[in-house]
Amino acid sequence: MTSPKTPKKRVRSYDPAKIRAAVLAQFGNVRKAVDSLTPEQLASPTRLGDWTVRDLVAHLSMALGTVDLFLSHPVPPKAEDTALDWPFATAASAAGIADRSRDLARQHPDLAALLARTEERFREHLDTTDDARVLPARSLAIPFGDYLVTRTVELVVHTDDMNDALPGLDIPYDRQALAAATRLLADALAVKAPGASTEVRIPPFAVVQCVEGPRHTRGTPPNVVETDPLTWIRLATGRTHWAAALDGAHVSASGERADLSGLLPIMA
Repeated sequence: MTSPKTPKKRVRSYDPAKIRAAVLAQFGNVRKAVDSLTPEQLASPTRLGDWTVRDLVAHLSMALGTVDLFLSHPVPPKAEDTALDWPFATAASAAGIADRSRDLARQHPDLAALLARTEERFREHLDTTDDARVLPARSLAIPFGDYLVTRTVELVVHTDDMNDALPGLDIPYDRQALAAATRLLADALAVKAPGASTEVRIPPFAVVQCVEGPRHTRGTPPNVVETDPLTWIRLATGRTHWAAALDGAHVSASGERADLSGLLPIMA
């Protein structure tokens, strides 16, 4: 199965060293939190249907462990995809990923040990893998460096899922991981709805223009959406709905083309 191809546009550059550090930092934040969880907390429900916190932790291990898996496969002849293709290619494998996450959770009762092994293997690959090395990431052929950017989305989104499931847990968000996740999903919106009639502001990390219509050339754009990074990530991944974010004053939107409800979520 091939991935649905997105319209090509300029791909944002990310600092490879910062991305590598961000992935390790956010995974480390999760590892530290998991060490303190009780069996009752691990069995707690989440906002992801029938997923428990234990399933979420296993999924986070798998999200980083895919690097080990994909590096074991034959190298594709060339990189045909970028980080911007990834948000649009995840839906096709979502059900299988959920099943594998639950299986992994059942197979590894000691989740702390699982996370430790996953991080050890990942660190080994960071030491030996060039960012240009192409990975066969399911339906994508994507450079290693780009794939690491997608890992920031996985880690930040599911860290937020854990914090939602266990009030008071408060796993911190690494600033660089949060920034990369915000930017990738903002750029994906601009790919999904190309244009320049609406400006979406997510301070302090991203500003993108999108939606077909009259292009503004100077001054304040006629259509402006503004929100914070975590609200944007929740909107882009279906954790929060547009109307609820507006009603809760987590989003401000002005202008006749500032309603993004028909474009969200970008990935689920």
